[in-house]
Amino acid sequence: MPRPCTFGIEEEYLLVDLATGKVPAMPAPSLARHCREAVGPYFVQEMFRSQIEVASPVFSNLYQAREFFVHARQRLTDVLAAQGMGLYGAASHPNAPWLRHKPAASAHYRQLFDDYRHVARRSLLNGLHVHVGVPADCDRMQLINRLVPWLPLLLVLSTSSPLWLGQATGYMSYRRVICGEWPHMGLPEPLADWPAYERYRALLQRSGSLAEKGDFWWAIRPSQRFPTVELRICDGCPCLEDALSIAGVFRHLVEHSLQPRHERSPFNRELRWVAQENYWRAMRYGRHGQFIGADAQQPVTAQGWLGQLQGQFPVDTVDAERAFQHAHGILREGTSADRQLHCLARAHADGQSAAHALQAVVEQVVTQGNAALPTAGVAITQG
Repeated sequence: MPRPCTFGIEEEYLLVDLATGKVPAMPAPSLARHCREAVGPYFVQEMFRSQIEVASPVFSNLYQAREFFVHARQRLTDVLAAQGMGLYGAASHPNAPWLRHKPAASAHYRQLFDDYRHVARRSLLNGLHVHVGVPADCDRMQLINRLVPWLPLLLVLSTSSPLWLGQATGYMSYRRVICGEWPHMGLPEPLADWPAYERYRALLQRSGSLAEKGDFWWAIRPSQRFPTVELRICDGCPCLEDALSIAGVFRHLVEHSLQPRHERSPFNRELRWVAQENYWRAMRYGRHGQFIGADAQQPVTAQGWLGQLQGQFPVDTVDAERAFQHAHGILREGTSADRQLHCLARAHADGQSAAHALQAVVEQVVTQGNAALPTAGVAITQG
């Protein structure tokens, strides 16, 4: 059995007006203060004034993660509801006018908006990030290379951004389409090992393309702050159980990829080509797509692809069993993107106006985010 790895989760949310479903461009400063008081040191002000993040403590199992986020979401929901506001956890809002939104007040975000202009301003988006701790002597680039082929499948499980500016985009993850406008935000560069990563990083720093303390925003990256690999490809998940399932599957992948029999796997550029193709299909079609499978590179459904993952990395813990069981349910019953599109179609079929149909989607996402929460607030455990 592989060594169990610790992990942490970061969830991003937009703040929405519960009466209108809109994201305020200039929310009252008291909202951020109330949110900070609600979750304490786990609160992070994200890049927009109307966007926040909860960055978890370190977990050793999914039970701890669920307890923490149930309580964190509940505390935030309570303090926001008192102000007529709610948490919106899907990766994109269906009709937020991004041009009106302002960066958060920190110098870091002001510089980011100055450097990247409309690319930054368009990124009114929520992601799910998962850190998994690895041994200090691990070559994290070699590990990332072994994980990259499976990243599009994790994106499929999370897709929650089919709508943008009032329209169905035709993509199940339009967030990742917008991410493609940024430098260093797609799949990681095909760097064979850690020395190659350091040479690449040094080259970009010497040429002025990367600040001295700058970071890459790849779909998966070696964290600069922690001894972890950080999954960044996934859309935000309104449903907490979806987020936990993805975290559990990713952790399982990392644990097994650290085993000696996988460490000997050579760097394979062909697998990177396949991953790039599957990445586009995941963005475009989500769980409805046909993918290039891991077995003989034959066409496979998302459900079949998840089965191939289990075949290569057998489930051997309770956490992994629960994570995969829920993941199969996501692929069978639908992701947040599916639910949003169904909600929109149903509202139109009921004769609702375009504006009311989009508001119905917002209400559905907010309700989904509250679905697993207790009826009364519970204090967050600090451990």
